Amino acid sequence: MSAALDSLLDLLDLERIEQDIFRGMSRSAVVPRVFGGQVAAQALVAAGRTVPEDRGAHSLHAYFLRPGDPGAPIVYSVDRIRDGRSFTTRRVVAVQHGKPIFHLSASFQVYEEGMDHQAVMPDAPDPETLPTAAEMLPRYADRFTDPRMVDRLLEARAAVDLRYVDAPPFATAGEPREPRSQVWFRTHGKLADDPLLHVCMATYVSDMTLLDSVLLAHGRGGWSVGDVVGASLDHAMWFHRPFRADEWLLYDQESPSASGGRGLGQARIWAADGKLAITVIQEGMVRVPRD
Repeated sequence: MSAALDSLLDLLDLERIEQDIFRGMSRSAVVPRVFGGQVAAQALVAAGRTVPEDRGAHSLHAYFLRPGDPGAPIVYSVDRIRDGRSFTTRRVVAVQHGKPIFHLSASFQVYEEGMDHQAVMPDAPDPETLPTAAEMLPRYADRFTDPRMVDRLLEARAAVDLRYVDAPPFATAGEPREPRSQVWFRTHGKLADDPLLHVCMATYVSDMTLLDSVLLAHGRGGWSVGDVVGASLDHAMWFHRPFRADEWLLYDQESPSASGGRGLGQARIWAADGKLAITVIQEGMVRVPRD
C-alpha cells in the first residue's frame, strides 16, 4: 500500500465523539477549499457506522452548501431516519465553524436476490496501456497558470491511479469536443475486504472528473487552467453491484446539458469484467470568469 493511500484511509477513519457524532480532518486540495469527494466519502463513512453490517449502501443524495475550510475539523452528525426490515436510511449534516457545509441522505439495504439486467459496457482501451498521471501531467505543465500545479495535482491524486482514455480538458483548451470523457481508476494498493470502504473510496474518486465533460463541450480547460470557476452543487450515486475500488473501474462520463451557470454530468462506473457497478449524477456551478 502506498503512503498516500494509507494517509487517505486515515482521513476516512473518523473519530467517534458521541454515539452518532463523528469528527474528521481534511488535507490540502488543488483548490483552496475542502475537496468535495472527501466530504462526501467521510459523510458516508459516518452514516455507515450507524448501520448493521449486513446492510450495504445502495444510494446517496447530497448537497454541497458551503466551501469547507481545510484547516478546521469537520463534525458529522448522523440522524437515524429509519430502520426497516430491509432498508435503513440515514441523514448526515457536516458542520464547520457552527454552519452546515454539506448534507447527505444515504440508504442501505439487506442483500437480496431479484430481477437483474444492465446496459452494455462501452468500449475502452486496456488501462495498463494508458499513461499514468506522473507520465501524463508534466506534458501539459505550460498550460497551467500556477507553476506548481503539476505537483499539486499529483499530490491530490497520489492515492489513486487515475488514467485518462482521451486527453483531459486542460490539454485541449480552446478546442470544443464531444461532451464525453472516460477514465480508468483504482487505488494505489489493496484495500481491506470491507464493502463500505470500497463504496466510500469510489465516492471519493467520483468527484474528481465528473464535470470534465461539461468543460469539453465548450473548449474550457478547467479550474487548473483558470478559464472557468466552479464548484460541485449536488451529487447522487446508486450502487448497483458489488465491486472493489482497488481493481480497475471504468468511469464513463458525459454532459447532457449546461445552462444558467450550471453544468450537469452523468456517468456510469463499470468493473473491468463488464458489470455495471455505479451510476453517478452531479450538477456543478460552471462560470466563465469576467475580465
